[in-house]
Amino acid sequence: MPPAAPASPAAATKPRKALAQMSQWQLIRRRFARHRLGRIALDILVCFYALALLAEFFAPQDPLRRDLDYIFCPPQPPRFSWEHGLHSRALLRETDPVTLRQVYREDPERTIPLAFFTRGDPYRLWGLIPAERHFLGVDRAAFAARHPGLPVPTVHFLGADKYGRDILARVIAGSRISLSIGLLSILVTLTLGILIGGVSGYVGGGLDNFIQRSMEIVNSFPRLPLWLALGAIMPREWSAMAVYFAITIVLSLLGWTQLARVVRGKILSLREEDYAVAARLLGASHARILFRHLLPGFTSHIIVVVTLSIPGMILGETALSFLGLGLRAPIVSWGVMLQDCMSVQIIASAPWLLTPVLAIILTVMSFNFLGDALRDAADPYER
Repeated sequence: MPPAAPASPAAATKPRKALAQMSQWQLIRRRFARHRLGRIALDILVCFYALALLAEFFAPQDPLRRDLDYIFCPPQPPRFSWEHGLHSRALLRETDPVTLRQVYREDPERTIPLAFFTRGDPYRLWGLIPAERHFLGVDRAAFAARHPGLPVPTVHFLGADKYGRDILARVIAGSRISLSIGLLSILVTLTLGILIGGVSGYVGGGLDNFIQRSMEIVNSFPRLPLWLALGAIMPREWSAMAVYFAITIVLSLLGWTQLARVVRGKILSLREEDYAVAARLLGASHARILFRHLLPGFTSHIIVVVTLSIPGMILGETALSFLGLGLRAPIVSWGVMLQDCMSVQIIASAPWLLTPVLAIILTVMSFNFLGDALRDAADPYER
């Protein structure tokens, strides 16, 4: 068999020509697609924000619904068998004769059939569209046929809290508050960082010196005590919406300095480039030079800084709400849910109350991995 002919030089140069014809954003997308952890983190964040967007639909029941018959109910995970299909085990609550504690054990004679897109607690999607369908819940018709005469029980896939409220429903509902605060805070941070950092780097001189010293003063304050002080001065009579936006502003006012420093440094290095000088000589205004010619040159770096700053906003809201100085019940957020975990005895007897911690860790790690991937892909010309 004759040996294979070597590839021609023209065929070898085709991929290089294709790369040379790609734009910067195409090269960034190409490098990001090769970052496995970054893609997995992006998929996780997309799932989390989809859950937050459709929280009422994905929550198995009303997150504010109280059922005192299921206080500190342990998790009832879904199961599958050929005999019962998709189901969960029913629980029996008993009183321990020695400790007088309420304990649960599985009922071997009763199974609770589950179904997708089944009817459950009524809700209004986004407060507008009335609906009853939930992504996963108890199949009431099948349960009535299998156990006639018995009331339809509730299933708590991740357990219940001290009021019998479903943990999974509250984690999904809380994701809407915790994740949206991160996005809204970063929007304000993005506006302040670009405006102040851009003006500081472009104008220079005494104004630049004044802005830099002001940022150093802001950065000199310890974050957590300052968060606590600002959270403590919020009036208790404020509505939930007012507290929500107040926390958003507090987190933004303390988080814009890092982005402002990045923008200032890039503007200082680009303002004397040929295209910026040419635009100035052609009579372009300072605002046009700054926002039309200079800022687009390092948009990818701004995206990286913003992505790495969002976890700090989420952790800030969680810390304030956990300490009782941020959002308060009946608002559901991950920080508010963690207020039930202040007692070691409660955590020892009901460890499923720490489920919001897992959601926070997964979200923060996903944002960090996504930021690292974007940082690696932000400079496609380094190799």
